Amino acid sequence: MSVADDRLLTPGEVALLFRVDPKTVTRWAAAGKLTSIRTPGGHRRFRESEVDVLLRGDSPQGGESRG
Repeated sequence: MSVADDRLLTPGEVALLFRVDPKTVTRWAAAGKLTSIRTPGGHRRFRESEVDVLLRGDSPQGGESRG
């Protein structure tokens, strides 16, 4: 799947997957733990492929692990 084909998830959808509050997802994005894309209206969206990598416990940047 190419980046252009990647589905974009809302903070609420990501929060459900991780079982956290949507504000936690927003904080992760602000801290650089998760890359977000801004819509023209200013809302955050997250690439499904990156979220899947984090759910599996892999590091998306290939650097340090979460913890």
